[in-house]
Amino acid sequence: MPIIGDVLTRIKPSATIAVAQKARELKAQGRNVIGLGAGEPDFDTPDNIKEAAVRAIAEGKTKYTPVAGIPELRQAICDKFKRENGLEYTPDQTIVGTGGKQILFNAFMVTLNPGDEVVIPAPYWVSYPEMVSVCGGTPVFVETKIEDNFKLRPEALEAAITPKTKWLVFNSPSNPSGAAYSRDELKALTDVLVRHEHVYILTDDMYEHLCYGDFEFVTPAQVEPKLYDRTLTMNGVSKAYAMTGWRIGYAAGPKDIIKAMDTIQSQQTSGACSIAQWAAVEALNGVQDFIDERRKVFEERRDLVVSMLNQAKGIKCPTPEGAFYVYPSCEGCMGKTAPSGKVLETDEDFVSELLETEGVAVVHGSAFGLGPNFRISYATSTEDLTEACERIQRFCASLK
Repeated sequence: MPIIGDVLTRIKPSATIAVAQKARELKAQGRNVIGLGAGEPDFDTPDNIKEAAVRAIAEGKTKYTPVAGIPELRQAICDKFKRENGLEYTPDQTIVGTGGKQILFNAFMVTLNPGDEVVIPAPYWVSYPEMVSVCGGTPVFVETKIEDNFKLRPEALEAAITPKTKWLVFNSPSNPSGAAYSRDELKALTDVLVRHEHVYILTDDMYEHLCYGDFEFVTPAQVEPKLYDRTLTMNGVSKAYAMTGWRIGYAAGPKDIIKAMDTIQSQQTSGACSIAQWAAVEALNGVQDFIDERRKVFEERRDLVVSMLNQAKGIKCPTPEGAFYVYPSCEGCMGKTAPSGKVLETDEDFVSELLETEGVAVVHGSAFGLGPNFRISYATSTEDLTEACERIQRFCASLK
């Protein structure tokens, strides 16, 4: 009898992690590979945050913590939501997890029963549907369009909701498309949700501080106070504070959901790393000046990548409002033949041949539920981005 249970029939490996691993393997073989698959800032964690972690170690703050997080961090989370989003929470409405992934996973785990549906706009972050499936729910995908800049339309949301719908997963700015919703665009969606009182909203605001130009970030419970009692707002320190490896995510929302998540986490990982939590206190409470400085760099990179990709034959790339991704269409390259003789029939063919021919690692769009597209992370140096885009232009020009 096999030792592995049937859970693996309900889950696929992460495509983004697989691409990063493939790029590392080729580099180890001596290939000149530019990896544009990783979703993490290339900046270092700011010094004041590192120093807070060192101080925590020196002061012996290295013991187990309360499951839901140290009181100082839960208070800092409340202060952040009030200061930046106009949302009032008490510490017992918050929870800290080992990264945003754990927050999302546990929220699904404590709320989903077999047959419950979760509406997920496509393209989506690769982990959403896998988490839903593992937790016994059914993902319901709603495709968005490139002409709408990959944003969910209210009529499409309305059509996707059924009596079985438990959650809408809402990610703005989006991974993988970078799409972010203005206040008016979000209000059109929240108007739909107000009418469906059985639907809860799980927001992934991880890229909140990476919005460009004069775009103003807003989150659902902020735009529509009637949804406050059925919104779980998730965020973290990974992206804005360049703390991906510290593994701290957090959420605020209804007390009954938070308490249930606390219970499940108590039998799972218990509290997140004590040192990382103290670093996160400094991240949320400390100076924020560097965020604007880094955002300007990301915006310049976005503009460079969008411009150069739109000069590549067969590629169409909209300009996203946020995050550090672009999600260009490679539909104009489908049916053409690569230098290897391979006919490109899917976006997976496109990215595979691009990697083999030019040494540029990107992620195929079908992994995010919508193709033929591919995702580029521009969270890397301007020099690498320029070289990578030149290689993509060369690859597209070589297609017959």
